[in-house]
Amino acid sequence: MSRPLSPTSVEEAAGELAQASRAGETIRIVGAGTKASWGTQGGTFDRELQTGGLNRLVEHNAGDLTAVLESGLPLARAQATFAAAGQMLALDPWLGPQDEATIGGVLATADSGPLRHRYGAPRDLVLGMTVALPDGAVARSGSKVIKNVAGYDLAKLFCGAFGTLGLIASVSVRLHPLPLATATAIGTTRDPDVLAEAARSLAAAPLELERLDFSWKPKIGMLLAPCGGAKATDRARRAQAMMAEHGLDHTDVVTEDEDTWADQRMRQRSAERAIVRAAARPSRLAGVFRASTASGASAVGRASLGHCFIHVEAEAVPRLVNALPKGTVWTLADAPDCTPSSVSVWGTGPPQGAASLMTRIKLRFDPTGTCNRGLFVDGI
Repeated sequence: MSRPLSPTSVEEAAGELAQASRAGETIRIVGAGTKASWGTQGGTFDRELQTGGLNRLVEHNAGDLTAVLESGLPLARAQATFAAAGQMLALDPWLGPQDEATIGGVLATADSGPLRHRYGAPRDLVLGMTVALPDGAVARSGSKVIKNVAGYDLAKLFCGAFGTLGLIASVSVRLHPLPLATATAIGTTRDPDVLAEAARSLAAAPLELERLDFSWKPKIGMLLAPCGGAKATDRARRAQAMMAEHGLDHTDVVTEDEDTWADQRMRQRSAERAIVRAAARPSRLAGVFRASTASGASAVGRASLGHCFIHVEAEAVPRLVNALPKGTVWTLADAPDCTPSSVSVWGTGPPQGAASLMTRIKLRFDPTGTCNRGLFVDGI
């Protein structure tokens, strides 16, 4: 592989992509590399384009609760700036062993954490986006304000596209107030049906939960329901009472809960086991728990959304995915080398008709296949 490219502006990045496109070269777009194992592996690229030179927090408009960030900026660094103003970007995925994950990498892979319960997916927090395309063009959509309806919504297209359409150069994002305090209600049970039913009830209750997560191990499950604000503890005790009413055992309220949530985020990744990312209807979560137990797996995830990160031994992946409830959509992340070759990284694959649509979109934005070729589903 030739010398890596490290542009320091969106115009420079667009020029580098255009030059590679004319030369017939392929480019691998790289942030901090915390999700380098995601997507189809084994492809070769002529050059790397590293986003480390695009690392500025361009604007922080505290009064408007908005900010403009370049894609190579570490998310943790941006959060520290926002926190000093009593604000946050409501994205809390696992950020790597040294908190090095970049805003561009998080958006490109649509990664998220427990805050997704209340604040939505990464693309829901993006107000505008600037991208560099393989033909040398710089495209912009949206704006820096929350009330905006102009232009095509490139952000929703580029979030989760794994960099296959072009480079996310910068984004304008919506911020939220940082809770004054938090308190987490916790309850445990050995019964998957009890855990799933309690989760559905708390999701529907008027508790204004910041998150609603589960943790499932072969012998015990746990439900975590944090509240934020001046009366966080009072509302957490109401959540605790609901957990007890629905049959959860050993309920408690924890006010020093940062370590609890750091563990939840960290368990979305694994250095030794395979991670199956699964999305099931919340009404079928009990089936996900049973499939995990039968496969010797453990899981964490968003209880009200049915989004799960399942830790499983590589050789047990086929058994797990075959046992998941009907209709579960899954992909494979962090797959060790010993994972059976019969297991597709993209799992269930795209819905019927979606593959051809995505191929046409790829051809429209990147007809020469310059950016992250083959990394996405169906070899896109």
